Amino acid sequence: MIDPLLKLLRDNAALKPSQLSGLLGLPEAEIVAKIKDYEADQVILGYRTVLNEEKLGMEQVKAVIEVKITPERDGGFNRVAERIAKYSEVTSCYLMSGGYDLLVIIEGRNLRDVATFVAEKLATIQGVVSTATHFMLKPYKEAGVLMNQERNEERLAVSP
Repeated sequence: MIDPLLKLLRDNAALKPSQLSGLLGLPEAEIVAKIKDYEADQVILGYRTVLNEEKLGMEQVKAVIEVKITPERDGGFNRVAERIAKYSEVTSCYLMSGGYDLLVIIEGRNLRDVATFVAEKLATIQGVVSTATHFMLKPYKEAGVLMNQERNEERLAVSP
């Protein structure tokens, strides 16, 4: 079971120790110490803000790439996956079950950047058998956050 502190931080990393203390009924000093311990033990690896890139006028292109690879002797998929994950264009990389081996999510400034990454970097890695690229057209929800929340939530009509 996940520590309630970690659950709160996962859902909203902007919560201050004083707020967490009130929500959990623990002393603020204990909250601060637990967070430092989780960071030192690499349980907490980082903090991230979800941005509405459309409102910011950002023109980044995101793509999901299905990658089939040949597993290495004594290394399986790990060496190839770790090599792919190190590229700055890669925002996420997952080992998958099913019809392909890795799911790679990348970002580029435009379609050409993404195509160049796939053709010149990803596809040329020894062990990569094939790729299938899918471009993300519009986000509706990211990291658990609805992207276009209405300020005035619609209320259902109440019938007697």
